Amino acid sequence: MVQETGSISLPQKRYYRQRAHSNPIADHCFDYPAHPDDVDWQEMYPNITSDQCVEFADIGCGYGGFLVTLGEMFPDRFAIGLEIRVKVSDYVMDRIKALRTLHPGKYNNIACLRTNAMKYLPNYFRKAQLDKMFFLYPDPHFKRAKHKWRIINQALLSEYAYVLRKGGLVYTMTDVEDLHKWIVLHMEQHPLYERLPSDEEKADPITPKLYQSSEEGAKVVRNKGDHFLAIFRRI
Repeated sequence: MVQETGSISLPQKRYYRQRAHSNPIADHCFDYPAHPDDVDWQEMYPNITSDQCVEFADIGCGYGGFLVTLGEMFPDRFAIGLEIRVKVSDYVMDRIKALRTLHPGKYNNIACLRTNAMKYLPNYFRKAQLDKMFFLYPDPHFKRAKHKWRIINQALLSEYAYVLRKGGLVYTMTDVEDLHKWIVLHMEQHPLYERLPSDEEKADPITPKLYQSSEEGAKVVRNKGDHFLAIFRRI
């Protein structure tokens, strides 16, 4: 729902509120392609050509703050946000539509897709298609019985490695130290990833944006919480 006050304006989050968490194992109703070649990227990106492809994926993009930042930082690259919650993904889609209207010629390189990244990622992306993947403030699933729902685990890391090109980067950030340790442990145990040293993390121009560009990150900053960052390279 985009509010209009004589002209187009950005959507208001209060009309798109939804539970903060969603069970990724549940049988949500999704339409998904049988093969990446079946995806109509032109429908999401009006200016994309046949020799271009989506290279950045923000997994669990929330309300799209960081996705918008990516679009601004990399105007010549295509980024997609994947979000499982229907109202939240609707908000991001309406936000992008409004931004394109308010700023003609801009934000045509970002889009949002409602899907379950834990199940359908290889249905959308070809082998070695992605250059960057982002997992920012994922659901920590605190209870031990629900750790299998965490977006970082050994089985899923193999899928991420499949869609990532060699040298591609996985960015992770959380305000939960236990989850950070879990992420680092599992990614360092996987043979296809290596952690970037701290000097490379700091030198990456994306790193400063990870702290406040997303709505969740901005909330952590307001509450003076901790941030735990780890970036990994696909080898």
